[in-house]
Amino acid sequence: MTAAQLREKYLKFFEKQGHKIIPSYPLVPDESQQLEGKEKVLFTSAGMQPLIPYLSGKKEPPSRRLADCQKCLRTDDIEEVGDLVHHTFFEMLGNWSIGDLDSKGSAGTKGSYWKKEAIEFSFEFLTKELSIPIEKLAVSVFAGDKDAPRDEESAQVWQELGIPEKRIFYLGKEHNWWPTAKREQDSGEFKEPFGPCGPDTEMFYWTGDSGPEGSVDADSRWVEIWNDVFMEYNRWEDGTLEKLPMQSVDTGMGLERALAVLNGKKSGYETDLFEKSIELIKANSKQYEESSARIIADHLRASLFLLAEGIVPTNTERGYVLRKLLRRAVRHLDFIKGKKSLVTDLVKDLVVVYESAYPELKEKQEVIHKEIQSEVERFNRAIEEGLANSKKLFEKKVPVTETKYSQVMKLPHRRELFRDFYAGNTGKTEKEFGLTKEEIQNATIEAKESFDLYQSFGFPIEMIVELAQAAKLFVDIEGFEDEFKKHQEVSRGVSAGEFKGGLADHSDLTVRGHTATHLLHQALRDVLGEQVHQTGSNITPERIRFDFSHGEKLTDEQIRKVEEIVNSKIKDDLQVKKELITPYEADKKGAIGLFKDKYGDKVSIYEIGGYSTEYCGGPHVEHTSQVGEFKIVKEEALGAGQRRIRAVLS
Repeated sequence: MTAAQLREKYLKFFEKQGHKIIPSYPLVPDESQQLEGKEKVLFTSAGMQPLIPYLSGKKEPPSRRLADCQKCLRTDDIEEVGDLVHHTFFEMLGNWSIGDLDSKGSAGTKGSYWKKEAIEFSFEFLTKELSIPIEKLAVSVFAGDKDAPRDEESAQVWQELGIPEKRIFYLGKEHNWWPTAKREQDSGEFKEPFGPCGPDTEMFYWTGDSGPEGSVDADSRWVEIWNDVFMEYNRWEDGTLEKLPMQSVDTGMGLERALAVLNGKKSGYETDLFEKSIELIKANSKQYEESSARIIADHLRASLFLLAEGIVPTNTERGYVLRKLLRRAVRHLDFIKGKKSLVTDLVKDLVVVYESAYPELKEKQEVIHKEIQSEVERFNRAIEEGLANSKKLFEKKVPVTETKYSQVMKLPHRRELFRDFYAGNTGKTEKEFGLTKEEIQNATIEAKESFDLYQSFGFPIEMIVELAQAAKLFVDIEGFEDEFKKHQEVSRGVSAGEFKGGLADHSDLTVRGHTATHLLHQALRDVLGEQVHQTGSNITPERIRFDFSHGEKLTDEQIRKVEEIVNSKIKDDLQVKKELITPYEADKKGAIGLFKDKYGDKVSIYEIGGYSTEYCGGPHVEHTSQVGEFKIVKEEALGAGQRRIRAVLS
């Protein structure tokens, strides 16, 4: 079965069950699709995320029953990509009941749509549409705890459908609850996130040659292929649960994983989604490695979809993720000594694979190819120079033995090696890691050294770690992160002797210019899109310099439009107000700004008449009419994916 066939079969099946088929939402979520009170995500990372406004009751859905194939992207475990199961970009097949619990549901539906109906739909699709033998299926249901009862209702439905009791497993919150409970590093206890939640039932397919046998949570031959979540509770911040006024069903089937199972493959990399890409890489590399081939194919696929949505490589937020993916792919292409033209061929192949489902890839192929080639060429130049410098650095170090290195790298708490080492607990490091103080010191790429490679040559920390691992050396990752934070502090203009916000002084003209940059920032987002973010600024009494993320030269029309917006807001004499609030409150107000995730418990934001809201330390004028007339005098390229505007006030 091909990916196109599975998509079509799934959507047609649920359309027959009264579901309205909706198109995939973009990978970049809008404000309404973020979960309140939680850290904002850069990308759509789950099939249900775009439906949050409907599931939360804030917006009326187009139907009480919905189904789609949603584009998703996750980078939480990017370092795991290369194995058989992990992907950055993936597709999630999903169907939903949004409060459809009575006969007054959407047109064409009858009766309730809760646990029984959701499970029956899942079972019918798996066994009849996909022809999976019932003997190869097992399920898990929620075991119950002090918060919520054991899910006997779901178990009973499965038994009635023919799943024997011995293949129905009762598991706890870490397995059968959504959102999944996370284990606390210090206490070892599981902690449940707040917000809408509930028990789920998961379906597993037996991939073993004999059997089936064992428990779904203990035998890797059981592969999860579908998950039905029953959102019937809301968890408050104090940990208490209450029944939701509108209960919904949220189901998800990973396209790649289901496709692999149905075709008897070990992973999605062996299906038609990746088959040709992997063959191309194998045929055009001198030192082929399967893990590197998977990384290259996966990262280029994800990059293709990000570029199609207008994201370009930069050093901030979404652009940084794209740059990281592309550069990691290029690095692994170098590992296997692949042909330089391979990237172009792979992009063409991936467009062919996905163009029927996502025609925008074909429409934007030329722009996508241009951006990828530009970033690859830029990184290749940096690699050439950077590798020469890293080689000199590594030659000064003394690698540890293969045996000791392997032992340390297997330890889940290996980061603590440096914590203890720099704290002077060398006795502990020798006891727990088997390394002396001298061995650690001589075999470690120190924080400043790795940060210099990052800053000078654009080597991401992941690449530095990979190079160090090949040389049997360690990298002080936490130290690197501290250096990075210091760099961000300097970028924010809060280091000694500098004014905040890139201001040369606090003169009247400079303060007026500072307020103008807030209006300029929002105007650029209005004209070019919300992916635009400030990357720097410098303001003097003579001029304004404003740097921002964007991959293309602005047209004369765009520049004129930005100017008009800024001057209209100045003319409107909007009030400029400062507030000192929590980051959560600032996010609810939609505040934007550089490095906002690095601020403390209280943040300073400036709101300009409901038009612009930014994290900022000030100073500003009190009303925009004090700014004066704004004029853009130059717009130019600053670097890959970044532009600079120079402006003046009169």
